[in-house]
Amino acid sequence: MGGWIELKASDGFNLAAYEAKPEGKPRGGIVLIQEIFGVNAHIRGVADDYAAEGYRVVAPAIFDRAERGADLAYDKPSMDKGIAIRAAIPVDKTLLDVAAAVEALKSAGNVAIVGYCYGGSLAWFGATRIPGLAAAIGYYGGMIAKHLDEKPACPVMLHFGEKDQGIPLTDVEKIRAAVDPARVEVFTYPAGHAFNRMGEPPYEPHSAMLARMRTVKLLHAAVG
Repeated sequence: MGGWIELKASDGFNLAAYEAKPEGKPRGGIVLIQEIFGVNAHIRGVADDYAAEGYRVVAPAIFDRAERGADLAYDKPSMDKGIAIRAAIPVDKTLLDVAAAVEALKSAGNVAIVGYCYGGSLAWFGATRIPGLAAAIGYYGGMIAKHLDEKPACPVMLHFGEKDQGIPLTDVEKIRAAVDPARVEVFTYPAGHAFNRMGEPPYEPHSAMLARMRTVKLLHAAVG
């Protein structure tokens, strides 16, 4: 079980974060980046799962700049609200909050980013814009294909669903064609968007399990 902490970004903004700690000395740190629904029960559960793998995990509440404590459901009104909150916060400001989480984890050792949906795109931006990361793993990040001019400074792993209604496979192939395969691994799965979200209809257990195995393999190799 984890708990809530406070982070301070380099511009002085204070935000909340969910922190999950492993038993004993951590293998390293993971910054876990939410979907557009806030640091909700699902994201906290994912953080706890990575802590059980031996990592110290911090999931920053990146919506705090617009609405503190956002914890949204998965219905259409909540989705619309999440999209609106995301649009109200410039990506550069959000990356300051992500960087604050990276800084908070430095004492744990090497630090990676793992992000889902909007967080998957932020994982890419972290790899290209935040120095000192050991790895970045993005799940179904819809903004990546439009930012391939940015080059990652660490190993990257990207996971996409072949049936994703929001991210066409043409975007995935565009990513594959643009990146260095020795630096950026791109995987697709017979699933839709949010296939890792356990307990919800998008969840596809085989794809989620395979993606997690690959993610943990990279974390072991790059973080510890």
